Amino acid sequence: MADSMCDGDYLKENTQKFNNERRSSKQWVKLNVGGTYFLTTKTTLSRDPNSFLYRLVQEDSDLISDRDETGAYLIDRDPTYFSPVLNYLRHGKLVINNDIAEEGVLEEAEFYNITELIRLVKERICLRERRPLKDSKKHVYRVLQFHEEELTQMMSTMSDGWKFEQLINIGSQYNYGNDEHSEFLCVVSRECGNSLNSNDIEPTDRAKVLQHKGSRM
Repeated sequence: MADSMCDGDYLKENTQKFNNERRSSKQWVKLNVGGTYFLTTKTTLSRDPNSFLYRLVQEDSDLISDRDETGAYLIDRDPTYFSPVLNYLRHGKLVINNDIAEEGVLEEAEFYNITELIRLVKERICLRERRPLKDSKKHVYRVLQFHEEELTQMMSTMSDGWKFEQLINIGSQYNYGNDEHSEFLCVVSRECGNSLNSNDIEPTDRAKVLQHKGSRM
């Protein structure tokens, strides 16, 4: 009698375990995207009920999709851009590596018809286009003329991001007795944006002309 009860419990336990494994296996989906395999769940792919991927994994799907020898759904798309799409479906955030173009991800989001992802990628592209490029910094030049005795004071008070570029001796226009009062041109520069006051800035070409003039003296 005891052995019969043990056998019954064992059979019940294994049946339940088999059913759980069967249900679990049905939740997992294998995709072959352009030759690269992705393993995910039906829950993940069903995040957007209007998307291609949601329709693909439904039991009564109206999509006709071939499978390879491993049983994976065949999708003829670029796997590089599919990774950000799948990760978005997993956690709801847009994460794109620096070496992946947003436009490529947008193409995939539109192909799979994932509405919120399309909006996020377009927003990212707009922000990128409005952001100034790192190598687009401009340098503006300012040329200061002063007497020899003013040199130390001028160099010590130079601020606001101005950087010394070149000091040019342009001689003297005046002689007082035996003393010659030399004059100098000091060329300074700084990086700038559109907010700087153009009235305070000598054009770059002007600075170059003065440098050339001074070098011949």
